[in-house]
Amino acid sequence: MIETDRLPEIAGGLRRAAQRFGTPLNVTAAAELDRLAGELAEAFPDPILRLFSIKANDVPGIVGRLTGPGPGLGLGASVVSRGEWAVARLAGVPNRRIALEGIGKTDADLRAVVRAAERGEPLLWTALESADEAAVLGRLAARALGRGAPRLDVLLRLNPAVDPETLPGLAVGVATSKFGLASDELAAAIEAGGGPSGPLRWRGIHLHVGSQLGAIDAWRDGVRRALAVVGLLGGSTTGFDTLDLGGGFPVFEVGTPAPRPARFAQELAELIGALPADRRPTRLAVEPGRWLVARAGYLVARVLHARHRNGPMVVLDAGMTELIRPALYGARHGVVALTSGLRPWAGTSSGLESTAVEGPICEATDSWGRHLLPPLVRGDLVAIRDAGAYGASLSSTYNGRPRAAQAILEADGGLALVRRRGAGATIR
Repeated sequence: MIETDRLPEIAGGLRRAAQRFGTPLNVTAAAELDRLAGELAEAFPDPILRLFSIKANDVPGIVGRLTGPGPGLGLGASVVSRGEWAVARLAGVPNRRIALEGIGKTDADLRAVVRAAERGEPLLWTALESADEAAVLGRLAARALGRGAPRLDVLLRLNPAVDPETLPGLAVGVATSKFGLASDELAAAIEAGGGPSGPLRWRGIHLHVGSQLGAIDAWRDGVRRALAVVGLLGGSTTGFDTLDLGGGFPVFEVGTPAPRPARFAQELAELIGALPADRRPTRLAVEPGRWLVARAGYLVARVLHARHRNGPMVVLDAGMTELIRPALYGARHGVVALTSGLRPWAGTSSGLESTAVEGPICEATDSWGRHLLPPLVRGDLVAIRDAGAYGASLSSTYNGRPRAAQAILEADGGLALVRRRGAGATIR
């Protein structure tokens, strides 16, 4: 499916945001955020749990927008650290709608899980990555159980050993990746955590095949293997009823066909429908991050230099400190002029040239690549597309640069600043 380009509809709002808040500036289009959340809810309706993966964008104002009330909104939260957990709570998400996942959980993180349960505020679940992790959480939970705490709900992260149709750096479901447990390691993890009837309640499988999936083949294979595990362990483990499908729905450049969430949901329905009723999971979850926020976010930047070196070249005031994906693994983000010659640009195709677009950081890899742009001068504005995911959350202060501010552009044209320039993205 090819999406409609909505940038022309909000270009004026992006220019006003830059004038009001300065650049570089992250701007999220609220109407697009709402539309994407609604599309996700249509593909994976209740009672399927829909969680927002906070690592994609950890600005509390954005998290709160997705997890609060509204059409298709009201998502839960998937977090991978106590810092992200704090962001979710600051955004108003209760623990019962927060899942702690991620490969890097420390003993302190696991103690926090147990303390929350002892306070009567248990998490939705904790996804375990290894027998070592299960053993630590099992010991902590057993002690708390003796003090009257409830058993803890946990999932086991399965490494499906598939080859996703994506960049190597995003293919977390391959057998050689650091993530998850192989199918023949699951039983040992359960025993390490205290066994089927111990202090941990084994609720099911957590799966994540990879990000930016260009096709559904590997995802289908991974889900099929996860369903087999749920059916097998569900026969011997009381309450083993959950399959968390992770995310991975792709966001490609505007105009490039990509499978939508409904296509993945269709495949899921067929896989589950082929199973006997007693082998089907009774609780399902999805947890996209990028897909919900990338397209809705724009990084607005200003031209600092306009040069001619083997063709036109411009240097912007935004670079890898604001959005590291191009420098990190060669991701491409479209760059579109908002003004040309310091005047609003109407978007006509005449006079466009292949222009090298560079960032301001003192690294040769700080580049946005080549883009078709009109003649630009110092002070002109550009919008960098699909910047709502892994921009703010991966931003840095390298070269002594303050973190960019974050604004929300409402459907009626109103603007709200939800993070000041220089403010940290992590809640302590």
